[in-house]
Amino acid sequence: MSHEPEHSYTEHIVAPHVYLAIILTLVALTAITVWAAFIDLGRFNIVVALVIATTKASLVVLYFMHAKYSHRRTQLVIVAGIFWLALLLFMTLSDYISRIDYRGVRFPMTQNVDTRPVLRG
Repeated sequence: MSHEPEHSYTEHIVAPHVYLAIILTLVALTAITVWAAFIDLGRFNIVVALVIATTKASLVVLYFMHAKYSHRRTQLVIVAGIFWLALLLFMTLSDYISRIDYRGVRFPMTQNVDTRPVLRG
């Protein structure tokens, strides 16, 4: 008697052109990250960097870790993790936006502060 297990797990095969497209997208997003690092976007520098990083991480999880083709329970755990990440990013960015430094300057990370010593004669 041959007994097959109730839950048969099959491996999903991803076509090579999908991997190539994802790798090219990751390289393009990395180039955009480097390009964005040299542009002064004021207080939105951190927002742009986090959006690009989250997009790249999502592509890696979905395709290279095969989360897109996994079972529903695994996808639920991944969605819960993404929700937690979004919550943490929201709290971090709200702190960043509302920050005031010791001089009373809002958004101190975006201010050009002259750090040269003052010479008095």
